[in-house]
Amino acid sequence: MRRMVLSILVDNTSGVLSRVSGLFSRRGYNIDSVSVAETENPLYSRMTVAVSGEEHTLEQIEKQLSKLEDVREITELSDTNAVCRELVLVMIQADKTQRQEVIAVADIFRANIVDVAPETLMIELTGNQAKVDAFIRLLDGFKIVKFVRTGVTGLIRGQDGCAECL
Repeated sequence: MRRMVLSILVDNTSGVLSRVSGLFSRRGYNIDSVSVAETENPLYSRMTVAVSGEEHTLEQIEKQLSKLEDVREITELSDTNAVCRELVLVMIQADKTQRQEVIAVADIFRANIVDVAPETLMIELTGNQAKVDAFIRLLDGFKIVKFVRTGVTGLIRGQDGCAECL
């Protein structure tokens, strides 16, 4: 089984996310993560979709996506051709005695403390999936009160990602 991350340029119209996710659900494909936002051109949105499956299934996903009317471009993002990141926000229960220890872990990962309350700290971390996973593992000894993770998003590196630049 392989994990594939697709960057999909779509028309910025209502219902496009529903049509793309509907394609996955109709065919029984699972989405590991999805992130969507308007691009620098308000006519288009970029979806980053992470999926896992056998090679044949992943090929079918790409073929089926390319048939959708709203889809303009599909690019597979890999470690060699793209920069991919995730954002995680974690609220940790930490009293005065634990606070420095939590901050030390955050510092190791270059995470930011974005909220401090008498009994909790909220930490923001951006990085690749391995970095986020390692950070969460190091927080294992602390009580995680709330946790949210965006899922992967990414862009092709350098000139490869800029057809208009050439």
